Amino acid sequence: MTDALPDLDRIDLKILNALQEDGRISNLKLAESVALSPTAVLARVARLTKDNYILGYEARLNPLKLGAGMLVFVEVLLDKTTTHLFEEFKAAVQVRPEILECHLVAGGFDYLLKTRMADMGAYRQFAGTVLWQLPGVRETRTYAVMEEVKNSTHLPLF
Repeated sequence: MTDALPDLDRIDLKILNALQEDGRISNLKLAESVALSPTAVLARVARLTKDNYILGYEARLNPLKLGAGMLVFVEVLLDKTTTHLFEEFKAAVQVRPEILECHLVAGGFDYLLKTRMADMGAYRQFAGTVLWQLPGVRETRTYAVMEEVKNSTHLPLF
């Protein structure tokens, strides 16, 4: 993969992998794991952040413990595909905390949404008061997840 990522060397990839595993790893432990000085590692992490290889750090929360245990994917088909409507839809989605992800996709519909709710009743409420009121929505298809088989944010780095 380093051929595909000429700006990254083997140590950069090790740093990125270690940070994917534990974003709270101390600089000292990170330096030990890649066999560099803490100063050199700090400089590399700063460069990787500045160059947008590292976008940020966050805690992964347990949705079951926080009343958002139902994962729902939604296909959204807009009634028109104009630049203006796409922009309106994107702006409306940005302010809805229930919508975790929104992707413009190629295929038989326009957007794929990832949402989290407490239960089906909460989703029904969301669909009626938010989802179907989003700009330009003509049709939706809902896929309630019965079991999360894999859920990862880790990118494969070789």
